[in-house]
Amino acid sequence: MIEFFKEPNIDWMGKAKYFYGLSGLLLLAGLVSWLHQGGLRYGIDFKGGTNVDVRFAQPPNIDQIRNALQAQGLGNSEIQAISSGGLNASNSNEVLIFVEQKGEGDQALDTSKAQVLTALNALYGVKDPGKPDFNAATPSSLAESLAASDPLGLSVNAGDRYQQLARKILNYRDTTKNGVLTKLDDLSAVDGVTPAVISALKNSYAVGSFAIRNVEIVGPKVGAELRRQAILVTLYALAGMLVYIAFRFEWVYGAAAVLAVFHDVLITLGFFSLLHFEISLTVIAALLTLVGYSMNDTIVIFDRIRENNRLLRRESFADVVNKSINQTLSRTILTSGLTFLTVLVLFLMGGQVLRAFSFALVVGIVVGTYSSFGIAAPLLVAWNHWRGRRGTVAGTGPAAGNRPRGSEGVAGRLAPAGRR
Repeated sequence: MIEFFKEPNIDWMGKAKYFYGLSGLLLLAGLVSWLHQGGLRYGIDFKGGTNVDVRFAQPPNIDQIRNALQAQGLGNSEIQAISSGGLNASNSNEVLIFVEQKGEGDQALDTSKAQVLTALNALYGVKDPGKPDFNAATPSSLAESLAASDPLGLSVNAGDRYQQLARKILNYRDTTKNGVLTKLDDLSAVDGVTPAVISALKNSYAVGSFAIRNVEIVGPKVGAELRRQAILVTLYALAGMLVYIAFRFEWVYGAAAVLAVFHDVLITLGFFSLLHFEISLTVIAALLTLVGYSMNDTIVIFDRIRENNRLLRRESFADVVNKSINQTLSRTILTSGLTFLTVLVLFLMGGQVLRAFSFALVVGIVVGTYSSFGIAAPLLVAWNHWRGRRGTVAGTGPAAGNRPRGSEGVAGRLAPAGRR
């Protein structure tokens, strides 16, 4: 394996107070910013909003749609391509636009729909803006238009006949053409549609390249439930890791690792508050990734501590921890450094959509790597020192249960008589 340092001899535990001080300052800065702003800034995933389902005749350009929405004051909207049956959503003709909620009830729904429609019309507008879009026609509006022009020359029950014909036409548009008709001449395949009907439709309607399929509101209660679930998911992940490490090592190792990871999450959220980034579902995914990454680095160090604790019985526990961190330093720099460079490129060049997600990973990898030797390991040494004062050897149990009698180490030999 590549080694950046042959035999480093850094006294990490001697600098523990500086690590604690740095973490304390970062946590305090994040807390002050949090209180000053009245809490974290949540994205529309958690605040609620309006879902607008749009289908296009051709796969749309997502960046162009985002720019058009931004021109309408909807810069915080989220756009997601929906794959229909296949795994590749990049070639999908259907897009879900999530607009931040403004107002309540039907008024908010109509307002959001109108803004999205205006933005899309500016980008993919109909060729004849003076006519309504056929792809937005409803059965009642289409039947009324046909009855007014009466292309079939009906005199008896014209309203009922045109309502039936309108339903057939729109059923063909929605099922056969997936909601978007590109040419009115295609309606000749519908039973009952004559050239006169098509001519009447051409006089009354224009054909656009998209159609709004559905509009629905996601209320603030749903956003609050998502926030609660995000917190629970993070806590469950930490609890599961605590149980695993307690079983794999000892419970004190697990507690130190979980506290360090919890410290990582709080500092990352503090940076989000300081720099005014919003918390979205993708950020929660990044935080969970951070939890796993930081825990992995901590476990590597802890495993080396356990091995050295068996071999270096005559050295103090702090020296064992220092040696373990130094031995894994090259591995830490190699893995964390390469991962950091990757997410840094993603942050700088990934665009606005991935900005918050990649920022969480950039901060998280740096803080997570630092906490493995700056927080988790010093907590372990502090616990060992406290237990040593009480006459109990830290590291007993699975990590030290195989030691020969009389080889319990310095901490055990210095314990008060009768307390070993």
